[in-house]
Amino acid sequence: MLAVARSQGRPVAHTRVVYAEDGSDAGAFAMKVPTLLGLTETSPLSRIVPEVAPLPGEAVFRKRHASAFFRTDIAAWLAFRRVDTLLVAGCTNSGCVRASVVDAPAHNLRPVMVTDRVGDRAIGPHEANLFDMGKKYADLMSLEGLRATLARNAQ
Repeated sequence: MLAVARSQGRPVAHTRVVYAEDGSDAGAFAMKVPTLLGLTETSPLSRIVPEVAPLPGEAVFRKRHASAFFRTDIAAWLAFRRVDTLLVAGCTNSGCVRASVVDAPAHNLRPVMVTDRVGDRAIGPHEANLFDMGKKYADLMSLEGLRATLARNAQ
């Protein structure tokens, strides 16, 4: 998916959950899931894995809540680049992915979930969230479907 976006010169943004070393910026989300407090700037657990590491010019937004939009500058960054459709990949489908997809239309973005590029802790929540988001919030498309759509639109 990154290769497709990069080859077409599309803006690419990444997110990562990052809390202060002392947890002073944590809130109710971290109270519910205390292990999140281990996701600090220097923690290997909060780093973006090398396989999808940002390239120069790609933005990385640090967040402390499930949605990529809540208290980050990602909406302004996308608006400045005149983005109207958001291709979404990541984990966890029932958490951060869902929260971001639900928030995207509030910023006049059309979310497209790339179904074989999202995951979850278990297949049940994963499938239930794909179904629900496809009915209410997002278009669902496989990576192959995305490639085909982009190729058709390029003609």
